[in-house]
Amino acid sequence: MTQQRVDLHLHTTCSDGHYSPQELVGLALKAGMKAIAIADHDNVDGIDRALKSGDELGIEVITAVELSSQWQAYQDIHLLGYGFDHHHAELKRQLADFREFRAGRNQQIVEKVNRQLAGEGRAPLDFRAIEASAGGTLGRPHIALALRAAGYAKNHDEAFDRYLVPNDVPKRFFPIDEAINLIHSAGGVAVLAHPPYVTRNHGELEALLETFVEMGLDGLEAYNNGVNQEGVYWLIGLARRHQLIVTGGSDFHGTEGSTITLGAGVGRLSIPYSCVEEIRSALFRRQAKSKA
Repeated sequence: MTQQRVDLHLHTTCSDGHYSPQELVGLALKAGMKAIAIADHDNVDGIDRALKSGDELGIEVITAVELSSQWQAYQDIHLLGYGFDHHHAELKRQLADFREFRAGRNQQIVEKVNRQLAGEGRAPLDFRAIEASAGGTLGRPHIALALRAAGYAKNHDEAFDRYLVPNDVPKRFFPIDEAINLIHSAGGVAVLAHPPYVTRNHGELEALLETFVEMGLDGLEAYNNGVNQEGVYWLIGLARRHQLIVTGGSDFHGTEGSTITLGAGVGRLSIPYSCVEEIRSALFRRQAKSKA
């Protein structure tokens, strides 16, 4: 019997993805996925559209979000939330505040980039046009697209290396304990995304994980692009040692030139449906605990 595959880490135009929620569900159908989760950055605006398309096409869609968090010296730790109420008032308020801060940050970045462009004798970027083209949560990849469209960079790497990295403005992050609590308050489970991008030191990662588990972390994204198959097995073992659920996703954005494909990541991922079942079990346990 063919294994039922899933992809629980996808991005749409509501954050920094290339495809709309509806288009992404259609792509998942073509890729043979049984279930998906759209985990836009700090944004849940695409979930209702994805759920509707999933019902129409017969693809199971799980509510998800990816929060940018930090802990002590570790910055930009990504935390995935699954199975929560995406209309939860406090969750939506905090995400809106976060996006408002981010919009101000991106405007400052464009202003700094424009000063560099002026020094090069080039026309400035139009921030409002970039904001409108994003269609959701504006991020640096949208500014990179504008630089490419203007002919100032050949690709995303050049746009970042030449303009965006030198003109960066510090980001804002959720403290990871607050991010975990926010997901829990909306009825969801919290999962550490692509652990090797936090640290590739196994001992360091396990020590961090022990701290996060004490904060209420529910799971680990063992299937991810940062490891080979041996690394996936090690992360699954790490999750089991700490009684965490296992999830997986490609982190697909659909960006032009990217080697990441939906359902397979960089080509080696095969994420089983059991990951969805583990999320459901964790949600059931959390709900039962809250009623006790």
